[in-house]
Amino acid sequence: MKAQRDGRKARGDRRRQEIIDATLRVIERDGVAGVTHRTVAAEAGVPTTSTTYHFASLNDLLIATLISCAKDMATEVYWMIDRARSRGSLGADEVAGLLAEALGPRRGRTMAEYELYLLAARRPELRPAARRWLDVLTSMVRPDDLVALRAFLAGIDGLLIQGLIDDEPPAAEELRPVVEYLLRPR
Repeated sequence: MKAQRDGRKARGDRRRQEIIDATLRVIERDGVAGVTHRTVAAEAGVPTTSTTYHFASLNDLLIATLISCAKDMATEVYWMIDRARSRGSLGADEVAGLLAEALGPRRGRTMAEYELYLLAARRPELRPAARRWLDVLTSMVRPDDLVALRAFLAGIDGLLIQGLIDDEPPAAEELRPVVEYLLRPR
């Protein structure tokens, strides 16, 4: 009996993630304003009752999508920093490459993530989810490095916003000097 229950839970978890992924694709295509249970269900290829079963409200769905984005981003940045540190590097090349990827091939996803983060400014119930990736990253540094990390993250946010409004996405080589400056020990 337990194995059957675990199988149902695993299928439910997969379905929930499929719905979250579909929500992000809808936001990439239509913006947050395009998110409804119906549009997400159609994108996921599931009945609308499935989206409402897993996410009773649109806020629940948006919060879960924000948390998923934050988790993915924090994990990617964490491992990137870890790899750079293991080589004795500050990680400027890796960060510049990640930014170029976010502004080039992953531009739609980056726009969707920022749209979700900005929505949190208007909807207080979304703010804890929007802050989650910052909390994960700040937990990785020593307290005396916290100001440097916050300045670095603010600079990265600025580069991403500026890159999203550029006609052509910047290349990693263009971003590297700014990233090196942001990473420079104080």
